[in-house]
Amino acid sequence: MVSKRIQKALEGNSAIRAMFNEGREMAAKYGEENVFDFSLGNPATPAPKALNDAIRDLLDEADAKGAAGSLGIHGYMANAGYEEVRQAIAENLNERFGTKFTAHNLVMTVGAAGGLNIIFKTILDPDDEVIVFAPFFGEYRQYAANFDAKIVIVQPNLETFQPDLADLESKITARTKALIVNTPNNPTGVIYKPQTMEQIGAILEKKQAEFGTDIYLISDEPYRELVYDGNKEDFLTKYYRNTLVGYSFSKSLSLPGERIGYVVVPDEAADAEELIRGIEISNRTLGFVNAPSLIQKAVARCLAEKTDVAFYDENRSRLYEGLTKLGFTCIKPEGAFYLWVKSPVENEEEFVNEGKKFNLLMVKGSAFGCPGFVRLAYCVSHETVEHSLPAFAKLAAVYGLDK
Repeated sequence: MVSKRIQKALEGNSAIRAMFNEGREMAAKYGEENVFDFSLGNPATPAPKALNDAIRDLLDEADAKGAAGSLGIHGYMANAGYEEVRQAIAENLNERFGTKFTAHNLVMTVGAAGGLNIIFKTILDPDDEVIVFAPFFGEYRQYAANFDAKIVIVQPNLETFQPDLADLESKITARTKALIVNTPNNPTGVIYKPQTMEQIGAILEKKQAEFGTDIYLISDEPYRELVYDGNKEDFLTKYYRNTLVGYSFSKSLSLPGERIGYVVVPDEAADAEELIRGIEISNRTLGFVNAPSLIQKAVARCLAEKTDVAFYDENRSRLYEGLTKLGFTCIKPEGAFYLWVKSPVENEEEFVNEGKKFNLLMVKGSAFGCPGFVRLAYCVSHETVEHSLPAFAKLAAVYGLDK
């Protein structure tokens, strides 16, 4: 029999993955071109040519060195990752954001998810609390549960989907160990602007002093580079001393399956040296050991590269404009590649099921801790967006939105 922990996890299994699997079944039945799958944040843009060239060059260079080269490109390294890779990333961050990191401040990780888990293992004790802003990436629940910690949900402003900062202040307790900030946000696409981040930092400082504890702000940044309408990429360590950063190249370089990212621990963070050592040990003891070797070296050669943001911007505009004209209420995304749509009925699961009748796959908002809405991942082909609009028109007609 499986463990009680896994029994509980099975009950809350990812609605996103379930929808993705259902989409594959529908595509096999009706033809992929007739199914409009907006379920999974799987990038539609290819990895930059420079990334593929870097992989080939690295393999050619290793082959030229013979057996020693093969061991060098595919072998173990320190749990934190290759020092030269970490130093290259540190210098790139310093140039872009005015930080002062070295290789010592970085640990290479198995994606952002691996990064969050090794942070959690390092800082969390049973019954500690991790605060999240609704709506939030649903797997945060499972990551906290891995270490017997609890998720505490802060409600949003339902007009803007900015966090309710008064609610944040009221939810912080002596058991609060961390706050996760995800901006640009999955699933809404909203960005938390500098003024908001300054207010969040001030609240955390006040509560640290009140309780005599360290509260870490964990900045979950897989969508950092995906911003629109003149919004700027931001780096949150400047707003609050105890900020830890988790990053993934999954979206910025279209590499979700390669599972490559990093964690940053600034020198200014409380117990920084112990944190770094703890995160390195957690990388090993959770079974990751180290981030994938070849792709570490490849991304280090491509830090100036970026996915085709204009491609997503075109999808964003077409889908947002198309759905609002049909009568749907949508939050206009400022970043990431998700559209957050208000369900025309209170029970959004009914709306999701109605959409399936027109081969539209949407993810229910309750999977993100915010019922009454659905998420559309527009990291799909332009054709999928365009061809989906007649199906959305039929769905709008069901609810009388087109009148």
